[in-house]
Amino acid sequence: MWTAKHRYARIADRKARLVVDLIRGRRCDDAVELLRFTHKRAGKLVDRVLKSAMASANEAEASMHRLVVTEARVDPGPIIKRFHPKDRGRAHPIMKRTSHITVSVSEKE
Repeated sequence: MWTAKHRYARIADRKARLVVDLIRGRRCDDAVELLRFTHKRAGKLVDRVLKSAMASANEAEASMHRLVVTEARVDPGPIIKRFHPKDRGRAHPIMKRTSHITVSVSEKE
C-alpha cells in the first residue's frame, strides 16, 4: 500500500470530503478521469495527492493498471481564526478551515 498526504490544505474538510467520496474504491485510472472533470476546487487538490500516491507505487514497480484507491479520507486540520469588525465595537469571527487529505493506493489481486 502506498500513501500520499496533503496536510494543512486550505479548504474546508466538508467540501473536500464530497470529492474524496467519489474516488474511494475505484481504479486509479478511473479516479483520475473522474477528478479531471469534477467542477469542485477540491478536485485539483485530491488529484495531486492521488497522482503522488500513484507515483510512489510506480517507483516501487507496481502495475499501474491494477492500482485501486483503497483508502481516501479527509480529516479536519487546525482552524485559522480571523475577525471581521462590525458596528458598535463588535466583531464577528471568520473561521478559515484547513484539512488533511490522505489517499492510499494498492494493487488489486
